[in-house]
Amino acid sequence: MDDASALKEAVGRYGVWSVGLRDEDPQGAAERAEAAAELESLGFGALWLGGNSSAANAAPLIEATERIVVGTSIQSIWEHEAPASAAGFAELEVAHPGRFVLGLGVSHGPRVKEYSRPYSTMVGYLDELDRAGLRPGHRVLAALGPKMLELSRDRAAGAIPYLVTPEHTARARETLGDAPLLAPELKVVLDPEPATARATARAYLARYLEFPNYVRNFLRLGFTESEVADGGSDRLIDAVFAWGDRGRIRDRVAAFHEAGADHVALQLIEGNPPNPLPRQGWRELAALLA
Repeated sequence: MDDASALKEAVGRYGVWSVGLRDEDPQGAAERAEAAAELESLGFGALWLGGNSSAANAAPLIEATERIVVGTSIQSIWEHEAPASAAGFAELEVAHPGRFVLGLGVSHGPRVKEYSRPYSTMVGYLDELDRAGLRPGHRVLAALGPKMLELSRDRAAGAIPYLVTPEHTARARETLGDAPLLAPELKVVLDPEPATARATARAYLARYLEFPNYVRNFLRLGFTESEVADGGSDRLIDAVFAWGDRGRIRDRVAAFHEAGADHVALQLIEGNPPNPLPRQGWRELAALLA
């Protein structure tokens, strides 16, 4: 079995995307470990660590579990040197084979002081990883546009697009072909009331609409300038969030699989500010997916 196929089998159809699980506060370490173990018992195949995460964030969660895959979503190539990234991967791979996947991304111009030529910089970073011995099959890329998706196909095990729609997923699958992993992130609001569910979603989405790469991607997908303003239109909210009762959410997740996703990384959004470890919500999510 090749690396991409093995990764698909390991992560399964559903995972959890979380910033809270990558927190470095030592006082919360025991709860994060307990939450990771529970998510494994609930049947999720992968934990995707949001923010600028690394192997160091993944290690305690891997040690607290038995089989679940832990990936970075993403590790910024601007803030982690490639040789150190390869070394961190190698250390975990020796101790826990097949349990860690390095998810890489170029982050956002407004967040990076010396942001320049993101595609070329990513190519150079992958070259360095190759020289350090980290195989393409052990890394995935946060790809939105066509060129980065092609790079995910040719130089990685696949793509982990963030803040996308089923239409983007279909285009990504066409670019990637059948073999690479395609694991989009999808935000979930467990609220059946349209007004309050969309309000929760809109408050969370607003921060992302400040980043040009997400806005450009929405425009490529056919949304208008007005639809990506003021927190996003209802059409945009409904495209990038799964909200509603169990049936509606289940159908929305299924739409990503039907469009070509192998795996969907589910980010549960609860209130503003979000709950960093929404454990009861994760239980409800596991139940509706079952």
